Formats: sequence, structure tokens, C-alpha cells
Amino acid sequence: MYRVGLIGCGGISAVHAHVLRELENTELVASADVIPDRAERYGCAAWTDWRAMLDAENLDAVHLCTPHYLHPLMAKEAAKRGIAVFTEKPPAIDAAGWEQVKAAARRVPVGICFQNRYHPHMLSCHRFLREGTYGALRGIRAFVTWNRTAEYYAAADWKGKWDMEGGGALINQAIHTLDLIIGFLGCPDQAEAAMRNHHLGKAIEVEDTAEIYLRKGDIPALLYASNAYSQDAPVILELHFDQAVIRLEGDVMALIRDGKKKEITCVTDPVIGRSYWGAGHKACIADFYHSMETGTPYQNDPASCEATMRTLLQLYSQSGFRP
Repeated sequence: MYRVGLIGCGGISAVHAHVLRELENTELVASADVIPDRAERYGCAAWTDWRAMLDAENLDAVHLCTPHYLHPLMAKEAAKRGIAVFTEKPPAIDAAGWEQVKAAARRVPVGICFQNRYHPHMLSCHRFLREGTYGALRGIRAFVTWNRTAEYYAAADWKGKWDMEGGGALINQAIHTLDLIIGFLGCPDQAEAAMRNHHLGKAIEVEDTAEIYLRKGDIPALLYASNAYSQDAPVILELHFDQAVIRLEGDVMALIRDGKKKEITCVTDPVIGRSYWGAGHKACIADFYHSMETGTPYQNDPASCEATMRTLLQLYSQSGFRP
């Protein structure tokens, strides 16, 4: 049984706590948050000093559900104590922080919460690509159109700030979709971004909209991400193959071939928390602990996320939007 701690007891932490209590090989024994009431929300040992928790609780692993900029430091400190790390996305907001996370992974197991990699339709599409089911991949496009208001950003002092969140619509809302695109495309030869703040004005420093162009060889990939829409619409991801188009929207996969369209709805784990968080957290977290048990590489370790992180940081650097 793995003794697990949780740092950061805000919204997404409830998903991690729920999964940790469902798994047979994990026990949530401690949680930490700078706000005492939040630190106590899970009924385990509560701490306001996360370093003290790491020192005192004899943990096997710790989950990081904190503001983005804290992930590298906390991963480093956990690794120094021999404690495995499972971190929310993004694992880092700059190159130096990403190097810290990779250094931690050389000492202890480190996992990154890209839970959408575990969606059954994504696994099917990887099989189509690997086996050449519909011929060669010709192009990818994706749309992430969600809604985030000034009130959303005002509720947390770190959101909407370059030095704490690291960006806006791309690094927060659309990072999962970028990761999925790169999983199919590979690390791109060309990566360009245009970023704007359309609807939030001075309420945030970061972008609310990003238009992304990627190319690998002769395969283009386009991503439009904005939190200026009227609702949190289902993400659309489309793969264009020689012989078919696969369009993924929510839990529906449409196969378009020879002028005919066939829709396939998959069965997933129940969504824990908000619908746009997806349903892959249990599979993602369970796989992390299975990899620890077996000593096998974890699907979402830093090495597997290198292309995503390299591209993400390049896009922000290239865009000219970030100071």
C-alpha cells in the first residue's frame, strides 16, 4: 500500500483524492494547503507547511495540485526525500523549471497528469496510425473553445499572471489538446503561434486566444484555442488520413469514409468533477502506481512529455505576446 500525500487542496485536488481512495494500492494519508480549512477537507492529516508534511509523513508519493509555477520546486523537494511525484499539468512554465522536473525524474518516479491520453478513442486512433488502417496521416486540426471570465481569474491570485500561471488559453485550457496532437504528429519541425487577449482586457496579463500552426515533414496541424466563447464546448480533434477522416468530439468518434459517416460512442469511466476535465484520471493515476509496482516506464513520464513541453515553450517564445 502506497502512502500518498496531496499538496494543494483546490478544485482539481478532489479528483485526485477520489481516485486515491478508490485504488486498492494507495492510501491518502496527508494533505497540505496554505488555507487551513482546505487542508482539512479530506479528513487525513492536515498541514499548512508542505515541506513539513514531506518530512514527517513517511510518504511514498505526493500529488501536486498547486499553482503551475510551484510544480518544479515541489518536485525537486520531494525527489530529494525519495518521494515519487505525480503532478498536475503543466509540469513547468519555463525551460529552467522543466529541467528541474526532469532532474527529479532521474531520482524518483515522476508522472504528469495528461489523462486524455487514456481515452479509448485516442487509443483507437493511435492504433489506426500505427497499423496504417486508413493509410497515411495527412493533417490534424483541433478546436478548444471554452469560457473563462474575469471573475474566474480574480478568484485565484496566481491565475492570469505570466510568472505564476505561465500563460493562458494554451498552457491551461488547451495543453491537453496540444499534447494529443503532438502524440499523433511527433515533435514538429515548425511551430508558430499568434496570441491575443480579446475579451478580458486588463483583467489578465496572459492570452485568452491562441492560433497555432505546427508542421512535421509535409503534415500540418492546426489548433485554435480560446476561452472567449459563450460556453465550455466539447473539444474537437480531427485526423485526416488517406482513406478516411476521424473526427473526435467529446465521447463521440465520427468515421467519415467514402462519403459516409459512422458515429461511435465509447464507454468511459464516470467523469469526476467538471465535465471538461475528462474521464481519464483514474486510468492515468492507476497506471502511475502500476508502473511503480512493476518498475516499468510510465506512459506519462517526463521523457514522454518532452516534445509537448518543448513545443509549448517554443510557441510562447515565438509568439512575441509574452513579455
